[in-house]
Amino acid sequence: MTDQFWGLDLGGTKIEGVILASTEQPESILRLRVPTEANDGYDHVISQIKKLVAQMENNVGSRPNKIGICTPGVIDPQTKRLKNCNATCLNGQMLARDIESALSIEVCTSNDANCFALAESRLGAARGSSTVFGVILGSGVGGGIVVNGTALYGGQGIAGEWGHILLDPDGPDCYCGRRGCVETILAGPFLEEFYKNLSQQDLSLSEINKLAEAGEDPYAVSTIDRLTQQFGRGIANVINIIDPHTVVIGGGVSNVKSLYTKGVIETAKHVFNHQLDTKIVQNQLGDSAGVFGAAMLVAS
Repeated sequence: MTDQFWGLDLGGTKIEGVILASTEQPESILRLRVPTEANDGYDHVISQIKKLVAQMENNVGSRPNKIGICTPGVIDPQTKRLKNCNATCLNGQMLARDIESALSIEVCTSNDANCFALAESRLGAARGSSTVFGVILGSGVGGGIVVNGTALYGGQGIAGEWGHILLDPDGPDCYCGRRGCVETILAGPFLEEFYKNLSQQDLSLSEINKLAEAGEDPYAVSTIDRLTQQFGRGIANVINIIDPHTVVIGGGVSNVKSLYTKGVIETAKHVFNHQLDTKIVQNQLGDSAGVFGAAMLVAS
């Protein structure tokens, strides 16, 4: 049906499906989930996707001509195979082709950071901005670029991957094989590890942030201050290159409110302009951004 937009968010633990009546309002006709069960292998993941779509069809009594899919990695433009995916059974697979074959429905795919940026640019915190950089600060660090409502992918499919820009040459080792990447400084687990090394206490980022806000723990204050300082250095590099109107932040680390105060001040120090005009804001759509962005791929 032309007035419905179907999207799937393929995650490491769950696959979520949504049907939107409009790409202008974040209101869903239907939302369903099934477990990914990636440990059972690639073919099983494909069967779970097929199962979810069948459930969606049964619920609404219709079948789409196209489905957008938010993936945990990127599809290489040359090989058409998925790469950089934390659900490792998906790496190297012809995901789009295999889903199309299983469903007999055309699919369009994009990674989770791009879908996040697309949804926030159209329905969320960056609505009305023509150039948007969507930042995911969670267990890892990712990014997506949207210009005039369209996600940019680049020649290698890695546009927006600021998580692997060098930030500290002496920083921690990164899974990518290098060290000191943005991800190893700003991702939640690395922030928790930094605090633990200072305090000898094992606390969650949420707990660390509460202590820092209250000014009760100098180690917590140091951890959050380092976050805002390094965030400013890292995101200023992105702003200097693509000059977005809005940077919108998602993921668990986005709940650290000082990113939008001290983090903005730190960013302004490193931007190649006499002032920082870029808006740096927290997301509005939360966990819905990925699946909403997937549905919007159909309308792109």
